[in-house]
Amino acid sequence: MRISGGAARGVPLQVPKGDAVRPATDGMRQAVFSSLAARLAGARFADLFAGSGGYGLEAFSRGAEGGVFVEKSVKASACIRQNIVSVCRSTGRAEQALRLLPVDVLTWSPVPGEEPDLVFIDPPYEIIAEVGPRLLARLAEALVSKPDPVIVFEMPGELTMEPPAGWTCVKRLGKGARQPTVAFFRRE
Repeated sequence: MRISGGAARGVPLQVPKGDAVRPATDGMRQAVFSSLAARLAGARFADLFAGSGGYGLEAFSRGAEGGVFVEKSVKASACIRQNIVSVCRSTGRAEQALRLLPVDVLTWSPVPGEEPDLVFIDPPYEIIAEVGPRLLARLAEALVSKPDPVIVFEMPGELTMEPPAGWTCVKRLGKGARQPTVAFFRRE
């Protein structure tokens, strides 16, 4: 797995051993970031269920100002730390622009005044039905001060996620059941 674009293009990312983390494929990340290209410059992001940090680090490589990675797994957090160092070295940018929070996503809330413009959510597929709607509702409240936030949610193709009140799914990338897809949610 590598950064697919931007200043850190080609930098390999460390991924925790085992099957607890299912990193987004390079092709899926390329499709997501092609759709987000105009929104990246200067944006702040949150990468929830960060795993290897692939979504957030890709955003940073492509011009995002900085952001936060939320990942409670100790093994995954260690990989994210290594990946932050590698990507920052490659881009020539300061690591201080990126924060790793080793906490449960369901207990995390953005710091007031530092709400993200982009939120990447890539949870274990087996918990999406349980945590997805609650997480989307919490984010809709937390992002109320942002002019045009986007939530990017990876899920299996057979699953649909009802957006919170006042939000809509504007795009879905990927095809077919049992295949990864990505839904883009924005306020109406």
